[in-house]
Amino acid sequence: IFPLPLVLFPGALLPLHIFEPRYRQLLADLREPGGRFGDGRFGIVLASGGPERSLPAGHVGCVAELRDVTELPDGRLNIVVQGAERFALDRFLVAETPYHLAAVQRVDDRDESGDASAIREAAARVRESFARVAAAARTIADDKDPVPALPDADADVPFAVGAMVDFDLADRQRILASRSPLARLREVEQLLGR
Repeated sequence: IFPLPLVLFPGALLPLHIFEPRYRQLLADLREPGGRFGDGRFGIVLASGGPERSLPAGHVGCVAELRDVTELPDGRLNIVVQGAERFALDRFLVAETPYHLAAVQRVDDRDESGDASAIREAAARVRESFARVAAAARTIADDKDPVPALPDADADVPFAVGAMVDFDLADRQRILASRSPLARLREVEQLLGR
């Protein structure tokens, strides 16, 4: 587990600069073929600002999968991770590693198949609002790049928007932790409306 002052969303790419010895060790362990953690995956959770091990049970984070690693001559690393599935912290484990280990449970969305049309409609509104906000931001910045595409899956749209728009950390964490695609979409629609 890597507590950071940020929220990683499923599907989002995130560059990180690794300089602390404990997280250098984590990366070495993640990259060791056939090793205990050699799958290149670890958890990122939003740090609370207090002691790292004081994060409560149920705190939702996101699995980070290593996509690129650049080692610097002094041992620091620049990495790129991609968010995968969400998890909820169960408890921190006692371990001899310098970094944190925890027991976690996968977090999945509730079945909202009865709300499929409401989800589609909310996703369409969010796509439209995002396109307007992104186009306005690009115009203000005199940026000619096209507006980034959003995922086809309606339930993933809030995660993609949350990764690209500078919402505050509490809002980002609420979006990540929500098990309701419809509630996530409505929350992001309100945030974009601001």
